[in-house]
Amino acid sequence: MKNKSHLIKLTFILCVFLSPLRLLAQEDIGDLFKAGPEDATKLVNAYINPLFKGLGVGLNSGWTNTAKAKKPLRFDLRFTATAAFVPSSDQAYDVNTLGLKNIRAVDKFKSVGPTAFGDKTDGPLMELYDSSFPDPAPAQFKLPQGTGINFVPSPQVQLTIGLLKYTEVSLRLVPDVKIEDSKLNLFGIGAKFEILPILMGKKEKVIPIDVAIAVGYTTLNYNLPVKFNNQTNANQTVEVKLKGYSAEAIVSKKLKFFTPFASVGYNSSESELKAVGTYQFDVPVTPLTPTGKKTYVDPINIKQTDVEGVKASLGFQLNLAFFRIYSSYTVSKYSYFNAGIGFGIGK
Repeated sequence: MKNKSHLIKLTFILCVFLSPLRLLAQEDIGDLFKAGPEDATKLVNAYINPLFKGLGVGLNSGWTNTAKAKKPLRFDLRFTATAAFVPSSDQAYDVNTLGLKNIRAVDKFKSVGPTAFGDKTDGPLMELYDSSFPDPAPAQFKLPQGTGINFVPSPQVQLTIGLLKYTEVSLRLVPDVKIEDSKLNLFGIGAKFEILPILMGKKEKVIPIDVAIAVGYTTLNYNLPVKFNNQTNANQTVEVKLKGYSAEAIVSKKLKFFTPFASVGYNSSESELKAVGTYQFDVPVTPLTPTGKKTYVDPINIKQTDVEGVKASLGFQLNLAFFRIYSSYTVSKYSYFNAGIGFGIGK
């Protein structure tokens, strides 16, 4: 294990703001491609799927901790972090169930491997095979380890401003940031509307709680140049796009400087991963590959909906003059905990 796999590096570079995790991976993840893009795509997707689900709920988290909207031109800046807990069902995968065509477990009874956020143990020992041209000594390799960490961390930096009466808007923005040789950017926008004063006017004061509707949208783009061990092409890149959508109804009650809240809502996230470029690999010499070389162009393209469903949250906001403390726990497909601090002026 001499170097890090670029695809495994991808699973953690997005979380570098919170946790500088490090993984040792296979010496040459190019082995995955020797059986063809279809099998490689299935294995990569099975391994990193919890990352996209966890980051998806992270994009949708931490938008607000109270139903009370800020007054016009009042603002706060918050720094929060989310830990999305990976359920046990997504901490491992069975290669026998993936429908692989040209790769199989050497021992069919040892076919379960950890996902990126599963146990820190090696994946199954795999071998290439071709039923038409059996190889007496097929190439073998192990699938990557998990991290031993069963949650996906993600950060949120957000500016919220009171725009109109009973309405506030929030902005999340990370312009192009270079992390080693990779590049990341993020944009998110949200809005919150107090319902009772809009619907009832001054009569809303007879109801001792605040009620609001909040929506949010976030997109994240990530680009990582890659170069597998035996490659000379300069156009190899892994590209990732994530989108998150959130809508929720919030109820809160201010008790001096302490405001508890509850909410119920809907969230969804989508992801897309592409391995772009030209990739050439050494493969067994057969009548179909007499040169022992095989070339693939743009070999991986994964596009899917990762999270879609109802969520419910409990939490609080603590106001200490211009200083804020936020915390909440949300039950959803990937339940998560969000907490952080903020600084603001006015209510």
